[in-house]
Amino acid sequence: MARQALLVMDVQQAVLSRYPDTDYLPRLRTAIDAARARSVPVVYVVVGFRPGYPEVNARNKMFGGLAGAPRAAGAEQAMMIHPDVAPDERDIVVTKRRVSAFAGSDLDMVLRAGGIEELVLTGVATSGVVLSTLRQAADLDYGLTVLRDGCLDSDPQVHRVLVDKVFPQQAEIMTVADWAAAAR
Repeated sequence: MARQALLVMDVQQAVLSRYPDTDYLPRLRTAIDAARARSVPVVYVVVGFRPGYPEVNARNKMFGGLAGAPRAAGAEQAMMIHPDVAPDERDIVVTKRRVSAFAGSDLDMVLRAGGIEELVLTGVATSGVVLSTLRQAADLDYGLTVLRDGCLDSDPQVHRVLVDKVFPQQAEIMTVADWAAAAR
């Protein structure tokens, strides 16, 4: 069986504050606990920039407003991983510079060094980091599983179309509960 890793993407406090779903973090915790119980590496992916945002070009529609801006008070705290699903000493945290978990990060190097061949994707948002990471991971020849309820999007219809119609072309789709049960 190919070696898996669970990717927990963009579960930073500032991101989650825009996606109110009181059941999300407990579901995600279930996936994280199941991964740890069977020694599946848990890799957290966070978006982050240096002070002054030198990595950001003003033409970038998503991040361009940050270009050259001073770091806001409390920004460090807001960009921390939510404490309900925080990493522990066994986990790896990778910082990305764009939407995909691979963009501007050393994720591929970390995964290949660990012999990882299959990725289990979770994160916020389905139409952002999950979609971008899935597409790039497929192009990098990783096997893929998406935990449909381990992902959130601000538009439920977009989430449904992605997990029901788009993602199955490149990934297996499971619920957190089904994946956790299979992990036993």
